[in-house]
Amino acid sequence: MTGRGQASAGDLLELVRSGRATTRGALQQATGLSRATVGQRLERLFRAGWLREGAGGPVDSPLGGRPSITLEFDDEHAVVLAADLDTRHARAAVLTLTGEILAEHGGTPVIEDGPDAVLGELGRWFAELLEKAGRPAEAVCGIGLAVPGPVDSETGRVVQPPIMPGWDGYDIRGRLGRAFTEHTGGPAVPVLVDNDANLMAYGEQRTGYPDCSAFVLVKVSTGIGAGVVVGGSIFRGIDGGAGDIGHIRVGADALCRCGSYGCLAAVASGGAVARRLAEAGVPAASGSDVRDLLAAGHPEALGLAREAGRQVGDVLATVVTLLNPGVLMIAGDLAGTAFLTGVRELLYQRALPRSTAHLDVVTSRLGERAGLVGAGALVVEYLYAPERVEERLLALGV
Repeated sequence: MTGRGQASAGDLLELVRSGRATTRGALQQATGLSRATVGQRLERLFRAGWLREGAGGPVDSPLGGRPSITLEFDDEHAVVLAADLDTRHARAAVLTLTGEILAEHGGTPVIEDGPDAVLGELGRWFAELLEKAGRPAEAVCGIGLAVPGPVDSETGRVVQPPIMPGWDGYDIRGRLGRAFTEHTGGPAVPVLVDNDANLMAYGEQRTGYPDCSAFVLVKVSTGIGAGVVVGGSIFRGIDGGAGDIGHIRVGADALCRCGSYGCLAAVASGGAVARRLAEAGVPAASGSDVRDLLAAGHPEALGLAREAGRQVGDVLATVVTLLNPGVLMIAGDLAGTAFLTGVRELLYQRALPRSTAHLDVVTSRLGERAGLVGAGALVVEYLYAPERVEERLLALGV
C-alpha cells in the first residue's frame, strides 16, 4: 500500500477484500485519509460495481449509536473462466470471483495434438459453460489456464516442456484469447497462464491452509512437479522453473521424456508406473490408468505405487529440509494411501527431525478442481491488485 494519506481506491478495495478494514471508519484509521476522501474513493468502487454495502456491524462506541455499515467485495459483478490441461484430459469451469464453481466440464483433448487444436477446443467449452452458468460473455473479466510444463510468467509461454510437444514458445495467451472471442462473441480479456502444480498449490493453500506461510504441493501424474507458495504468493524462480523436481537425477538408468537418464519422473511418475505395469502384462498406458487400478485395489499397482512413493519421498527429504514447509500435499493420479505411505517412509527416515516436527503430510482437498480454483484465483488477484484497479477504473471512466 502507498503511504498513509496517499492510499488509492485500489488500496481501499484490497483492505476490504482481505477483511482488514470493512467500514468507512476502519478505512480512515488504516489509511490516514479523511472521511471525505475515503467517501470519494469508495464512490468510484461502488460505481464500478466492485463494492456493496453489507449488514451493519457492531456498535464500537460505549455510548451506543447506529451500527457501522460494513463494506463487501461484490463477487457477482463478473466471472472468471479457468481451464486445467493435463496430457490426456482437461477440465474447464466458470467461477465466481471468490472461487465458487458455477459450471464445469471435463474431456479428453490430447495435449500432443498441439496448442492450436487444444486451445480452440477450450474456446468451444467456454461458450457452452457460460450458457450453462447463465452468464453472458461480457461478464467474463479474465481467463486462467494451468498447463503441465514450466511457464515464463512474463510472457505466458511454456519453456522447453518435456511432455508438451509442439508447445514450446507458443503464444498461448493470444490463441486462447482469440478462441474465447471467436466462440463466445465476447470482448478481449486478459489471459494468464501458469504451471499446473503452481496453480494447484495456490488453490489448495488459499482455500484450505490460508495461514500456512510455506506450502508445498507435489503433483504425481504422467510427470512429477511441485508448486510452492511462500507468504501467500507462488514462488516461480527467475523464469518459471522452480518446483520441477521430476527432473532431479536419482541415479537410475531409465530414459526420461526430457532426453536425460535417471530423472525422478522416469522411475516414479504415473507414466513410469504405467510402463512397468504394461511390461508385466497389466493394461496401463498413463497415470490415469494407474489411478483406476489403484482405486480397484490392484495388488501389483499398489506395490509399485508404494515403491514410487519411497523414491519421491527420498527427494522430498531434501525439499523439506530446504524449504521447511508447514504443509506438504501429495496430489495427482498416484495420490493414494500406497504412494503416501511410501513417501512418509523415506521422508521421515531421511529428513532431519527438526524439518518434519511441524510438518503435515496430506493429500489434496480439492482433488481435480484444485488447478481450476488456483487459475481462477490467479486471475482475480491480478485484476484486483491495487495498481491494476486504478488502471481499470480509469478505463471504465469512474
